[in-house]
Amino acid sequence: MSTVQFKLPDVGEGLTEADILTWKVAAGDSVKVNQVIVEIETAKSVVELPCPTAGSVAALLAPEGATVEVGTPIIDVLSDDAAAAGSAGAPAAPAGSEGSPDSRPGAEATGDADGSGATLVGYGAREDTKRRGRLGRRRALAEQRAAETAGPMPSGPTGLLEDAGAPQRPDPSVSSPAGTRARAKPPVRKRAKESGVDLATVTGTGPAGEVTRRDLEQHLAAAGGLPEVTPTTPRTGPTPAAPLAGPTTPLAAPEDDKTWTIPLKGVRKATAQAMVASAFTAPHVTEFLDVDVTRTMDLVARSRGTEGYAQVNPLAVLSRAVCWALHRTPELNASLQGEQIMVSRRVHLGIATATDRGLMVPVVPDAHAMSVGELARRIREVAATAREGRCPPEAMRGGSITITNVGVFGVDSGTPILNPGQTAIVAFGQIRKRPWVVDDELVVRQVATLSVSADHRVVDGAEISRFLADVGAAMEDPSLMLV
Repeated sequence: MSTVQFKLPDVGEGLTEADILTWKVAAGDSVKVNQVIVEIETAKSVVELPCPTAGSVAALLAPEGATVEVGTPIIDVLSDDAAAAGSAGAPAAPAGSEGSPDSRPGAEATGDADGSGATLVGYGAREDTKRRGRLGRRRALAEQRAAETAGPMPSGPTGLLEDAGAPQRPDPSVSSPAGTRARAKPPVRKRAKESGVDLATVTGTGPAGEVTRRDLEQHLAAAGGLPEVTPTTPRTGPTPAAPLAGPTTPLAAPEDDKTWTIPLKGVRKATAQAMVASAFTAPHVTEFLDVDVTRTMDLVARSRGTEGYAQVNPLAVLSRAVCWALHRTPELNASLQGEQIMVSRRVHLGIATATDRGLMVPVVPDAHAMSVGELARRIREVAATAREGRCPPEAMRGGSITITNVGVFGVDSGTPILNPGQTAIVAFGQIRKRPWVVDDELVVRQVATLSVSADHRVVDGAEISRFLADVGAAMEDPSLMLV
């Protein structure tokens, strides 16, 4: 019987870390190959990971709610097949040793070139990562030899994620020698650069003195920076006081507290990065238009009793109007790529969806080829999938324009920020009764406000105005879309 250690894989989207949401198994449970053992949350979606080998669970190495870096062991499985160690990619062996490839028939794992362990089919690292594997091994070997030349490292406490056979960590009290470049992974270096921290001043507790993300967060907390994150390994010794003493992600403030903190991670972190990149890269311009949508509401009411159109709602009609207007002004269905503007007749419609995890934008491909009834059905499907956390990363890629329905929150209008890579986004305000002039008479009509934000590098006011006017005209009189 052998112990197989399964590392957190890259699920194919350039993943650097993920949160452990829910364990589907516990220590002592029997598991089968490809049985779902854990749900993880990446910056884009919730992903279920299958077990790479059959056996019984020896230990769960990462608690629920923990943020774990790719390549970190998350579960130990006792396997009857010694060869199964290769399929998991991380047998309990000293760090730095290279396991042999798995030769079992039907094994669904492949070895990583960088020695980080095998990954399940469908969760492989990107090709550019694999090409850097040889250089990574050489660098790791050189650093290992340098560490051996410097003498044995002081032993430290064994953490929850450590392999019992791995080299012991250096004493946290020993800092990096002056003038040397601290060891750290690219995400940690980026975080340190954003925070203005010299990694040489941070005590590393990782292998060979590597500065981990947890080390950096603890350093920031001690320096009065950001609050310390909840660690994925148990502390030894007294725990210093920290601003956060409750759950990792508090959903509501305690009754006796007036302020609380929510960690910026997962979807919220990805949204923040995307919005900053968009707002400070694309010069936004926003236009507004009030539209009499009484005829649209009449159409929706009549469609309720028609087979195939029972799910038609104002959002579906707006989606069809957007596709119709883009056929007349395709410049807004474009993407700026370097020195070229790529314009397409195919409309891949993004639907901004509010979920418990944050804002997600699933895409309805080829929306231009769909009827109002088909659009209504597909929008409901992708929105429901996103809210349930089952939307895969590929379902949120490739959008060419986005609609955000702010009216469901009782809001009249807004100035939405572009989804990065797109040229326009349409905001749909609430529909409510207002006084309106029809044939020189003041009557009560159902009115909504439409707004469009666009990238002024790609389009000018003329194209934006023409597009918005066409959308408004189609919403005022849906029969125009039949012409």
